[in-house]
Amino acid sequence: MRIDEKEYTKPFELKTWKRLLPYIKPFAPTLAMMVALNLVCAAIDIALPLFQRAAIDNFIEKETTEGLWLFAIVYGVTICVQTLAVITFCRGAMRVEMNLGRDMKRACFTHLQTLSFNYYNVTPVGYILSRVMSDTNRIAGMVGWQLIDLVWSVAYVAGVFVAMFFLNVKLALMIIIIVPAIVLLTMYFQKRILHWNRRIRKQNSMITGAYNEGITGAKTSKTLVIEDQNAREFNEITEDMRRSGIRAARLNAMFIPLVLLMGSIASAIVIKRGGGMVLENLLMVGTLSAFISYATGIFEPIQQIARNLSEIISLQANIERVMDLLDEKPLVQDTPEVEEKYGTSLDPKPENWEPLKGDIDFEDISFQYPDGNEEVLTHFSLKVPAGTTVAIVGETGAGKSTLVNLACRFFEPTAGRILIDGKDYRERSQLWLHSNIGYVLQSPHLFSGTVMENIRYGRLDATDEEVKAAARAVSADTVVEKLENGWESDVGEGGDRLSTGEKQLISFARAVLADPRIFVLDEATSSIDTQTEQLIQNAIEYLLKDRTSFLIAHRLSTIRQADLILVVRDGKIVEQGKHEELLRKGGYYHTLYSRQFEEESMMGVLSK
Repeated sequence: MRIDEKEYTKPFELKTWKRLLPYIKPFAPTLAMMVALNLVCAAIDIALPLFQRAAIDNFIEKETTEGLWLFAIVYGVTICVQTLAVITFCRGAMRVEMNLGRDMKRACFTHLQTLSFNYYNVTPVGYILSRVMSDTNRIAGMVGWQLIDLVWSVAYVAGVFVAMFFLNVKLALMIIIIVPAIVLLTMYFQKRILHWNRRIRKQNSMITGAYNEGITGAKTSKTLVIEDQNAREFNEITEDMRRSGIRAARLNAMFIPLVLLMGSIASAIVIKRGGGMVLENLLMVGTLSAFISYATGIFEPIQQIARNLSEIISLQANIERVMDLLDEKPLVQDTPEVEEKYGTSLDPKPENWEPLKGDIDFEDISFQYPDGNEEVLTHFSLKVPAGTTVAIVGETGAGKSTLVNLACRFFEPTAGRILIDGKDYRERSQLWLHSNIGYVLQSPHLFSGTVMENIRYGRLDATDEEVKAAARAVSADTVVEKLENGWESDVGEGGDRLSTGEKQLISFARAVLADPRIFVLDEATSSIDTQTEQLIQNAIEYLLKDRTSFLIAHRLSTIRQADLILVVRDGKIVEQGKHEELLRKGGYYHTLYSRQFEEESMMGVLSK
């Protein structure tokens, strides 16, 4: 499914550019040096035709070489100064580009760590990557190069006009009259160029998203045999970008030649008029030569100014996209008072964290998902004493994860409150709670690295022996025994070198190593064979002892010993009690259990 991005249609405004100042400020000294160097280069470029004038008038016209050596030395020193200035500028520009790009990427990545789960649920990965990588690169390149180049262009054009007026006012007026026409052309074309460049950036982001889905979903695409459909959809996106790119290129193809045409006409007029003045002895040959150099050379910088202004204007879309990401607010946030005491996820203050026992009290809560229209829970109350095992069951899509998401504070109730150890959990930090939660997902995620490293994420200061002990507790050491390099075996990107069951065992060991007070097992044994499941069930009984735990289960046979079973249907809790109580009631749980028992019995018969 294709998801369209937000449209960026604001006109050029300085307010958007001011958002870059905090990132540019650290490089202010370097940028100031680069501006100074560009002014030096502009001054030298303006002076070079004057050297040409002096050489013609003093040496060629007079047919003498007296003073030529001094002239050559001054000219050579000037060229050396310009060369050093250009080299130093390029070094500075590269430094600004690389460092500014790095800082903006860090800012984006850091901010992404603070966003709530709902942001990742509704935002395609490709769009995020496009902002963090492509947009920040373009911003950094523009600040490091084009913005400073614009200083040279403006200084050079202004200096040339001063020099031309100094040499001959009449000829200078013939050149300057072309400037208003160029300004009008720029105003006409740049609005249209900005529109199409914005569309290109949007479509580029969509292509990045399509690449991401194509790569991560390659196995699914092949098993469903939908490669042809994927190719057609991708071709549509790339075709849209091709059309937008052609429209933008056509505008530039019209704009730049028109600027050059005007410059060429003005230069031809100057040459004709200036040549006549030389023949009438109203103008020195050296002066005409310098003037022609100015007249033919000034329109390239004017064109460069127009081109840079075009790119700077179009860059606003990139800035808007990055700033939109950085402006994104987490759905769940700690108050300033809580952050002052407990710290943030990036700057925690664990010395102020109270021990967590595990009492959880849902106090008259109601909840509606941010993108939903109906309440999932309404005036729901439940006390979960520390050490209680709560199982949540229901059909696929019934809303089993809602209660766990609220208990873990991935979302917050829209009404009512949730107490942890007798205190509203919004009065303590998210990190305090999350650091006391062990979560084993149905589709576990492993990080690129070794088995040892992945388990150690549960507690980074754990020793090798503690990591191995956690693995043995859940039989994850049986996975290691099968791997060629043992504990140092690389699990691959996302753990793709391991089976789903093996990844679950590793993630289970990781949660055990964290030694949390609250455990959440989300269909944790759904993809594990019967023999491994039995090992894990034995480990679960031991590991969940005296810990508050939530078991989101599809196999009802795995939660018979739970202290409390919550039955969810259509997003509502319709029954609650122990296994035997719910069976005696003969309600919805009884129906689910009977149906599943029959299915498992049938599968057992078929497997024989």
